[in-house]
Amino acid sequence: MSLEVSGKSYETDEEGYLAELSQWKPELAEAMASADGAELGEFHWEVINFLREYYEEYQIAPAVRVLTKAIGKKLGKDKGNSKYLYELFPYGPAKQACKYAGLPKPTGCV
Repeated sequence: MSLEVSGKSYETDEEGYLAELSQWKPELAEAMASADGAELGEFHWEVINFLREYYEEYQIAPAVRVLTKAIGKKLGKDKGNSKYLYELFPYGPAKQACKYAGLPKPTGCV
């Protein structure tokens, strides 16, 4: 499968996750969100950028419980809770946000 952005094709797996992490750029996240009928705002980008930094440091995409806890530590407990994250990413904060961030599907996500 592939995702077409600005005339260039990017390979994805069957669930839409980017095959080559190094090809990620913000335009891909916007295209993925648009395909899901979503628009990315400031708070979405806060989570997406956090995930990219987390992945860079730990080389793993965090499952939702780990993500929630880590976001709470870095961005405050008002953002480090499931309700807030599900409002931003209704298809699953870890799963959907990791996809938009160009990361692999988190372990433990179905």
